[in-house]
Amino acid sequence: MEAKWQKSSYSEGNGANCVEMARPGRSVLLRESDAPATVLGAPPARLAALLAAIKEGHLGPR
Repeated sequence: MEAKWQKSSYSEGNGANCVEMARPGRSVLLRESDAPATVLGAPPARLAALLAAIKEGHLGPR
């Protein structure tokens, strides 16, 4: 199944610096438009937990 990519509404209009998301099957896929071959994939619950940890400041610089 080929992923149907969507750009973030916060992305620039010219197509640069865009976060793109796709949801083929049961996973959520994320990628940067400047590097489309690099894809982060996770089940929705895991991605939600990661985003919550980032927002709450539980993940700091390493």
